[in-house]
Amino acid sequence: MSEERGRGAAVLAALRSRIAEGGYRPGHNLPPQRALAEEFDVSRDTIQRVLGELKTEGWIESRQGSGSRVRATPPIHVATQPKASPGRIALGPFVARAFAQPVVELDVFTFTSESLDTHMRVQAEAIRNEQIPAPERIALRIMLPSDGVELPYPRARLPKDASATADVRELDRRLQARTREIITRHTSSLRNALRHLKTDGLVAEVDVKVLEVPLVPTHKLYLRRGVEGLLGPYKIVERTILMDDDTEIDAWDVLGLGSTLIRLVNDEGDPDAVGSVFMQSWQEWFDSCWHRYATV
Repeated sequence: MSEERGRGAAVLAALRSRIAEGGYRPGHNLPPQRALAEEFDVSRDTIQRVLGELKTEGWIESRQGSGSRVRATPPIHVATQPKASPGRIALGPFVARAFAQPVVELDVFTFTSESLDTHMRVQAEAIRNEQIPAPERIALRIMLPSDGVELPYPRARLPKDASATADVRELDRRLQARTREIITRHTSSLRNALRHLKTDGLVAEVDVKVLEVPLVPTHKLYLRRGVEGLLGPYKIVERTILMDDDTEIDAWDVLGLGSTLIRLVNDEGDPDAVGSVFMQSWQEWFDSCWHRYATV
């Protein structure tokens, strides 16, 4: 049984990586359970457990008789290259470069931490599978919108000639509750993924701090202190949100997974360079918010 669980963990890590790297495209079905069982030489029960875990983690969705389908969001390209040029970039290589260092230090301001959770779990699995060296220390600070802040998105989408009604307000309430659940789930997931590296003796020191702030992000911000940073606006889009009870709500929402990120790098030789000014100003902004709004 322990051997089968170990194989299941390997299958889970492999499928996560394939989805994150675009091997299985968003909106497309995964191979049938029988095909996956044959490919990985495991039982159908193991595949079912793995697919259940992927669904819980938010990678896939499934419906009776339709198989398992990758969530219809843009793919996240995960890479391990330690170098990258300034400009447009994905989150995966940024996180991989952070984990290529002996000390991982990241400061993050985001809406739900869904994208971050994805890449943290990819790196945690890579450490467990000895695909990358384990860092000596991981220090992560995350700022998220507090429960006391009314979220402007997602919101139920109305025809132009419609007025707000009790029914629409109820849809908004359900959407807000769903978003709060997503925030809690992914924050807990990434926290556990990193802390378990310490409890399992793989990383000597892990410090994950999450603070709630009375702010709603209009952008996501990722900082490697003194090294590089990513900044990307949340794009408001029209989309249909599938609720847990299989009902669908047409809504205005923000694009999180796969959203555009702009990378700027600190130039230690030129404090007036664009990248240097970017890093200093945004790091000071993050630190001021962190120390001003110290709500756990």
